Amino acid sequence: METHLNPLPLFFSIFLSIYLVAYFLIFRNWSPKIRPEASSCAISFAHGTPAVFLASGAILADAARGFASANTDLQNSVLDYSIAYFLMDLLHYLIFFPGDLLFIAHHLVTLFVFVTCRYVVSHGAYAILVLLILAEVTSFCQNTWTLARARRGDAEFAARVYNILSPPFYVLYSIVRGFVGPYFLYKMGEFYANGGAESVIPKWVWMSWIFVVATAISVSILWISNLWVELFRERSSSELEKKKTR
Repeated sequence: METHLNPLPLFFSIFLSIYLVAYFLIFRNWSPKIRPEASSCAISFAHGTPAVFLASGAILADAARGFASANTDLQNSVLDYSIAYFLMDLLHYLIFFPGDLLFIAHHLVTLFVFVTCRYVVSHGAYAILVLLILAEVTSFCQNTWTLARARRGDAEFAARVYNILSPPFYVLYSIVRGFVGPYFLYKMGEFYANGGAESVIPKWVWMSWIFVVATAISVSILWISNLWVELFRERSSSELEKKKTR
């Protein structure tokens, strides 16, 4: 009888190794206050963009893909890959930022969605992986922006990167989280509410998915809205200072 080894422990060990290398080697000369955040960005780099390509490939490889379709082995592997990342990043927050309840809660509910899809119902990976793609398609820009923002006060290059990257990153993030994500979530909820998956995905499961994702999108919209306000204030203040020096 053929057996398949669960890749989750391997994936977790990879993310743990990347985190440790980043913390003790790559960012060893950075301020102790930002080394943990930078190390978190390192594992996010290793997860985000690869997850977009892996999830896209897993979806396209399934000819029977749909909101109620059974998970394929490849789709389950991508789910395990993301579960490993969020477990590692959750550990990071519990150690270094135990008071950051918003991010800890975000990671816990995200893990709930991935774990129930992967190990409880074994259906619906198409929907969850599309949401993963939408969540991670901006991750490379976001991680670069986060690192630049952390060092902009003591590194001129970081300040330039932050100033140049902020507007396009905000635009991309706003489009994905403000329009594409909500539209896909609406279609997903419409399908499940009409009973399209009642025989394979219990109501409490898909309703919890919708609630978690809707909440995450709402928080994302609030976050990017605050960043837009901050950007306009910074640019307005900069223009005012230039006028005063003329």
